[in-house]
Amino acid sequence: MNQFKLIPLCHPLMINKVNIDFDVDRANCLIYAYCTVKCNGKTGVEMEALTGVNVCLLTIYDMCKAVSKDMEIKNVHLVSKSGGKSGDFVWKE
Repeated sequence: MNQFKLIPLCHPLMINKVNIDFDVDRANCLIYAYCTVKCNGKTGVEMEALTGVNVCLLTIYDMCKAVSKDMEIKNVHLVSKSGGKSGDFVWKE
């Protein structure tokens, strides 16, 4: 299902690249997931990246729920973006 069917008012885009990366912190039982989306259009792809990382984390939850159901998906946010109408953005912790 495309994100424009999941999110009202979201329109389809010609996406050039999508990549999912992980950092695994075994000592603390944490997985950090990062979704990078690239598009040549004059629009941002924040919604596509946020959808991608959430679907990724939900998939991990689904695969691991037989072992433990007390996992949490949290702190999902935009890390950075460049281009689009609103310009550049970098998350400040």
